[in-house]
Amino acid sequence: MSGLAADGTRRELQLEEHWFHKGGVVLKFAGVESISDAEQLAGLELQIPFEQRVELEEGAAYVSDVVGCEVWTTNADGSELLGTVAEVQFGAGEAPLLVVRAKIGAEQEVLVPYAEEFLKSVDFQQRRIEMELPEGLLGLDTPLNREEKQRQKTEADEARSAGVRRKRGK
Repeated sequence: MSGLAADGTRRELQLEEHWFHKGGVVLKFAGVESISDAEQLAGLELQIPFEQRVELEEGAAYVSDVVGCEVWTTNADGSELLGTVAEVQFGAGEAPLLVVRAKIGAEQEVLVPYAEEFLKSVDFQQRRIEMELPEGLLGLDTPLNREEKQRQKTEADEARSAGVRRKRGK
């Protein structure tokens, strides 16, 4: 296995042992004998050669299998290409988020939950993921235009004014 640093440098690593600790896994690498040695490995992306990967349970996937896939959305009108998976983010909820580089007007990134209930089909050989997304999901993180920003500001100002009047009237 190897470790890839953010600057692109790579370091070969040999796993000696591992154990579970406080909900995580501790890895012990050959030649890493102190905490200061281990701190030098912080932030490395661990990479396992393709031929050494273990087979995953049904429905699970390696990040490297998902990144680069085209994401197609399906609805009653048919299928439409949303974009290509650029990365996978973890920790924002139960389902990982696909960062999809999409063309919606101008090119932008869209976050899509990689959740079983949205998946219609997955074909890693063809690099294709088909999803049926709830209406409005793709618009959740779309930037507001000038008119929408002004409308939100006006509504917020009106709500603040109404709140102040209610407090004074009591």
